[in-house]
Amino acid sequence: MNSQSQSKRNLKFGKTTHAGFKKLISIICWVWVFGFYNCPAQQTVDVWIGTGGGKLSKGIYHGTLNTQSGRLSDPTLAAEIRGPGFLAMHPDRSRLYAVGSLTGKPSVVAYRIEGQGKAAKLTLINSVEVGDGGATHLSVDPTGTTIITAQYGGGSVAAFSLNKNGSLRERTQLIDHQGASRVVPGRQKSSHAHWAGFSPDNRFAFVPDLGLDQVVIYRFDASKSRITPHGHAEVIPGGGPRHMKFHPSGKWVYVLNELDLSVAVFDYDADAGTMTPKQTIPTVPKEELQKELFKSASEIRVHPSGRFVYSANRGHDTITAFKVNQESGELSVIEREFIRGATPRNFNIDPSGKWLLAAGQHSHTLASFSVDQQTGELTYNQSIVLAPSAICVMFGPE
Repeated sequence: MNSQSQSKRNLKFGKTTHAGFKKLISIICWVWVFGFYNCPAQQTVDVWIGTGGGKLSKGIYHGTLNTQSGRLSDPTLAAEIRGPGFLAMHPDRSRLYAVGSLTGKPSVVAYRIEGQGKAAKLTLINSVEVGDGGATHLSVDPTGTTIITAQYGGGSVAAFSLNKNGSLRERTQLIDHQGASRVVPGRQKSSHAHWAGFSPDNRFAFVPDLGLDQVVIYRFDASKSRITPHGHAEVIPGGGPRHMKFHPSGKWVYVLNELDLSVAVFDYDADAGTMTPKQTIPTVPKEELQKELFKSASEIRVHPSGRFVYSANRGHDTITAFKVNQESGELSVIEREFIRGATPRNFNIDPSGKWLLAAGQHSHTLASFSVDQQTGELTYNQSIVLAPSAICVMFGPE
């Protein structure tokens, strides 16, 4: 082959290689652009943390959860207040409420939420005294007109009216619960209202009372921010009802018994506002609790899909996962998962249902777990952050 032919061949090969290279670069660029615009972007949701007393906690803390990876940011102080145990959010997400003390007097305190993500902060609006020893729990009704609180020490429920801008107007009621079951010595000598919330249709209010072994039911008038006695539902003697949640279908109610470490399942009649018991299932086998110096159930949540229920066990320091029978609403145990901390006073499931955050009150931790959407099983995500004396984990209105 002469030098001229060789030169032409090399030139042709060079052109072919150059063209192929340009085509390859073009493909890579299109793949990158397509991926950039079509792959799900990283998203974060706000996490609000209510805390108990102690030297480490200074008030309400705020952090974020990455909903793609399940990673938590380090919480920062959002508002300084003493003992803001439980939190609630206005339906429009613009206001946050806490039970705590600003001036040494137990109150319901209202804050304005400004910004989101790492820029989120709270600005104090106003507060109204609770009375009767202060509140343990609070809820905002779905219309954003009323807050109700449960007073554990005083054994009462209170109602508060809200202004249109979400600020607190006044306490409209304080109703004392009467009686006691006296089954468990030292814990059931008197009434101990422990949780307060509303039915999905906003016609009724519910107050599990640990001291009565009852869920006390009230009719609710949102226009007047007032409740009137309607009836009650019984749990097993010595159960000590603490918290409760409705199934998304509205057909069933799940009541967590603190003292018995069990979940009571009720059929719910929305028209009549009545609860009929159908099952009580332990959260932890009794033999596993024999060596625990302290044992107490604390929180219950229903997965957004309605397929699973979760409850927390203090002392045992686990979350119990239950499967929901979609025909009857009854529960069966899936597993018990260690929270990677101490004393799970509270936990919550993010709105997507992909992540469960477990708060360790005595370990001062908040740990992230992935939720298997098919089985309901929990897997520790190896994301755990400092959360001083965390006793309430909230994403938004409940």
